[in-house]
Amino acid sequence: MRKIVIYTQRIEIIKIYGERRDCADQRIPQFLESCGYIPVPVSNVISDLAAFVDAVNPVGILLTGGNSLEKYGGDAPERDRTDHQLIDIALCKNIPLYGFCRGMQSVLDYFGCSLGNVTGHVAVRHMIEGIWGKQEVNSYHNQACRELKKPLQVMAQSEDGVIEAAAYPEKKIIVTMWHPERETPFQEMDIARLRNLYEGAETEK
Repeated sequence: MRKIVIYTQRIEIIKIYGERRDCADQRIPQFLESCGYIPVPVSNVISDLAAFVDAVNPVGILLTGGNSLEKYGGDAPERDRTDHQLIDIALCKNIPLYGFCRGMQSVLDYFGCSLGNVTGHVAVRHMIEGIWGKQEVNSYHNQACRELKKPLQVMAQSEDGVIEAAAYPEKKIIVTMWHPERETPFQEMDIARLRNLYEGAETEK
């Protein structure tokens, strides 16, 4: 039986209908399925998120992209709360967590790392290098971090010093600024890294 991974959703504000919608790119569940998991979305307005996680019993948590953090100009405070609570839950219950783009920013903010505006990182591809080696990745962000605080450690940086990947190995937390779901086809390194994080199914590349 395949195991479940829960993933967060961005918030779209539809003023004409007076609606705040939870939504996600269809490529996100497709990416999780390609990794061998059953993808289950998380609403940003669940009153008891811990009870939801207990009921679903996921093998991993995925914090996705979209929406800036409120403290950096975003307009989705309920999403900030969801990310923060899920990080709390992951740490408390030892559930592996992967975050990309905004998901990485949420983890950085959780551990007291500051973000700043960057240029040349939106809708481009660039090289990164670090503990995981050298690779080309996509980039869709205008805010980033250049200095981490413990317990996080740098895994990869771009040539201009932006931290593109970080980890908290003891708690099975990995974050990247690139979007694995926006690669065509999905990259084997991203799939292997996710599976290794969630259940040690592959050897880290």
